[in-house]
Amino acid sequence: MKLYRLLTEDDTSAFCHKVTAALNKGWELHGSPAYAFDAAKGVMRCAQAVVKDAPGTYTPETKLGEQ
Repeated sequence: MKLYRLLTEDDTSAFCHKVTAALNKGWELHGSPAYAFDAAKGVMRCAQAVVKDAPGTYTPETKLGEQ
């Protein structure tokens, strides 16, 4: 199955660590990162899509973060 996740986080090192952890679990970057201002929190937010091929059949109960 082909899996997709959109990783998001405030613009801190936590975002870089989240993406790095996904890459080390076999996820691959998909497209360019995005960067936007979150007016409600008053901070910049980052987003990066990642994809991964994994065995099995996708269901809505699939725990993407555990793949």
